[in-house]
Amino acid sequence: MKGNTRNEKRVVNTKRKKTTGNIKDNVLELLNSVENKTFSIKQIIKTLRLVTIAKRNELSEALEFLESDGDVKRMPDGSYKSERKATETIVGVVDLVNPRYAYIICEGMDEDVIVTSNDLKGAMDGDKVSIVIYARKKKKEKHPEGEVIEVLERKRTEFVGKIEISDRYAFVVPDARKMYFDIFIKGGDTLNAKHKDKVLVQITEWPTATKNPAGKVVEVLGSAGENEVEMHSIMLEYGLPYEFPQRVTQEAEDIAVEIPAEEIKKRRDFRNITTFTIDPVDAKDFDDALSIQKLDNGHYEIGVHIADVTHYVEPLTELEQEAYKRATSVYLVDRVVPMLPEKLSNGLCSLRPNEDKLTFSAVFEMDENAKIHKQWFGKTVIHSDRRFAYEEVQEIIETENGDFAQEIKTLNTLAHKLREQRFRNGSIAFETVEVKFNLDEKGKPLSVYQKVRVDAHKLIEDFMLLANKKVAEYVYFMIKNEDQKLTMVYRTHDDPDPDKISALAEFAKKFGHTVQAESKNLPNELNKLAIAAEGKPEQNVLQNLAIRAMAKAKYTTSASGHFGLAFDHYTHFTSPIRRYPDMMVHRLLFQYLEKPLTANAREYEEKCKHSSEREKVAADAERASIKYKQVEYMQTMEGKIFDGIISGVAEWGLFIEISDTKCEGLIRMADLNDDYYDLDQANYRIVGRRRGRIYTLGDGLRVKVKSTDLDKRTIDLSLVNWLEV
Repeated sequence: MKGNTRNEKRVVNTKRKKTTGNIKDNVLELLNSVENKTFSIKQIIKTLRLVTIAKRNELSEALEFLESDGDVKRMPDGSYKSERKATETIVGVVDLVNPRYAYIICEGMDEDVIVTSNDLKGAMDGDKVSIVIYARKKKKEKHPEGEVIEVLERKRTEFVGKIEISDRYAFVVPDARKMYFDIFIKGGDTLNAKHKDKVLVQITEWPTATKNPAGKVVEVLGSAGENEVEMHSIMLEYGLPYEFPQRVTQEAEDIAVEIPAEEIKKRRDFRNITTFTIDPVDAKDFDDALSIQKLDNGHYEIGVHIADVTHYVEPLTELEQEAYKRATSVYLVDRVVPMLPEKLSNGLCSLRPNEDKLTFSAVFEMDENAKIHKQWFGKTVIHSDRRFAYEEVQEIIETENGDFAQEIKTLNTLAHKLREQRFRNGSIAFETVEVKFNLDEKGKPLSVYQKVRVDAHKLIEDFMLLANKKVAEYVYFMIKNEDQKLTMVYRTHDDPDPDKISALAEFAKKFGHTVQAESKNLPNELNKLAIAAEGKPEQNVLQNLAIRAMAKAKYTTSASGHFGLAFDHYTHFTSPIRRYPDMMVHRLLFQYLEKPLTANAREYEEKCKHSSEREKVAADAERASIKYKQVEYMQTMEGKIFDGIISGVAEWGLFIEISDTKCEGLIRMADLNDDYYDLDQANYRIVGRRRGRIYTLGDGLRVKVKSTDLDKRTIDLSLVNWLEV
């Protein structure tokens, strides 16, 4: 699978590039094609069509190299055979690292299997494949080697990219980062696209060792660079739908708006209790509300009320199937790709003020120290008195004036106590940077800024965390019988990688911070680091390293705890408008409240796995839209100088996070022309061979914006000088 790559001249690949390396790969492919078969030199020359003397000389060099490396064996009669021996066959998923090789990620294996591109059989990134694994030639090899036998399932058959048209042919340069090969388009398959248009291409021929994939244009998106075109491109790149199928929207439209009186009678009525929502100023769907009242015994009753989505979205309906398929709402820079149609997300299920709404609630009786004395879970009906934006609530917290000022003050005080208790128990205090944009009417970014989290945000978060935790605990401790727990959807977060934590501890010393990596109270160590680094230039770098050391959170039916929050049991109950797992939790909780009859664990585990996968796709799409807008904004800053910090090191250069805008760019190694630099990955740095100059993760630098590339979503920087930090 050679062909055109992002770093080569973009010419349609009709012939294999003539290098010894390619002949070596071709020889290996030939010798591996028939097990235990030997091939004479003449047979190899004839099969590979090596007609010139130069090519035959290259063949001799290739065979000598392969023999010395142990890949092939020369037989007594002068013929050759492959020395690869298959040890087992297994199914895995392709992670295409670059045009030269891929890793195959196999469930149950500690190590990924490395497969060269010639042995991929046309498999692309994300495809499910059957592979054969070979015995290791050397014990020191980091990864076992293998070869794809069959592509079992294609992750995608369509790609978005920019079409480039010439007189004789056209090809599409894909947007997807891990699609390293341009797609050949026959002249009649362009669908009248114009040169440089963004298009959607369907693959008709998958790549081989000697040629690029081929395809046909199935949709013309429009001129590259236009906001609508680019956002649609990102949506298509990640398989996000433009709109809901007609049958789904029709089913939503057919749902009655009025709440029947008999339904209200089945529910606990909170309509006369002070209730309000707190959301972003531009939010349209309000899926959670808080109620508060003081009880005669001096305690507070706090209600966490969540939209009762599953009352409207029933199993086996079109709405249900579409919600499961999407699994989550996706938040791009300038739009939302919702999980549910607008009739539900912004209408029936949105807890808008001055309207009766059906909810599923977690209600807590707590004292002034936020100690819980009683709890209750069940279906309710509410009537929100006020819709607040975060900014309004923050002003009320700071001034103690405004609508429901006393109620908000009480909730904020209780939230602080819940937060303090959570941190005492080991909850991690690291927070990721959230980048926001001011856009003009055409979607062009006017400015980039960092979202600042204040007490108003944290107030809501603390009560949502409480509800999620208590729902998970409630179901977990519901005993079906003495040795079996009820099936539940949990949100889990495994312990961090010890080696990565040790590396973080070593790196933190550079800035004068101490982390006891072997401590039994690791969360406390990480929190001390977070506090010590707060407001300092190294804060974001250290937080990112800490986050990378931790496992990814996921959905599962196994209650293995949440390290980051320091909860033994945790779930997602509070956002069913935008997350399918919350809908599953609502269904299970309601079922167990009515009758604790367990559900099918295997079925729910499959749904959890699907939801985790869709969550990752959503996060990738969101990051892609942010990166595009960052590059688009920095286009206007070419030639300008900024302060930044080294946020990543690689063999090809230094990644720099610009302090003002949080945009990340690259100083290419080739542009550091004062020396030749070697990568010291273990210490997150590069080191000059002659002068010994060192650039380390976290160093402050002053940089100039050299160039930007919207197609690749990259920013190139040049070094101006060091920063004194």
